[in-house]
Amino acid sequence: MGVVMAENMTLGAEGEQIAADFLTTQGMEIVERNWRSRNGEIDLIARDGHHLVFIEVKTRSGTGYGLPSEAVTAAKQRRIRMLAIEWLRSSGNYWQRIRFDVVSVLVHRGRNRGSEASGEQPVIEHIADAF
Repeated sequence: MGVVMAENMTLGAEGEQIAADFLTTQGMEIVERNWRSRNGEIDLIARDGHHLVFIEVKTRSGTGYGLPSEAVTAAKQRRIRMLAIEWLRSSGNYWQRIRFDVVSVLVHRGRNRGSEASGEQPVIEHIADAF
């Protein structure tokens, strides 16, 4: 694995942890993290009151390629919906209300690496019922 790919994976994992912590402080309960099937992965699954929420987390260290949330394309939305159905079938639970959220995390990187090194806190945008 190349250095850039490893750094992107580390950035993604950091963003998912930031998102999970943020959502928990907002009163959501994380049910599952990084649920995988042969068809893909759901970053976070959470309970928010009576809703089961499937959450896509997008993390970037800058906006050179656009905002993180802009990376959730129509094709990605279709895949997440398909994965949600797969998860629901495998869980054996029935949920009347589900929704799909996106959490965008913008982590500022200083010259010394790490968001703490730059002195800036991550910028988090939670888009409830995004699609």
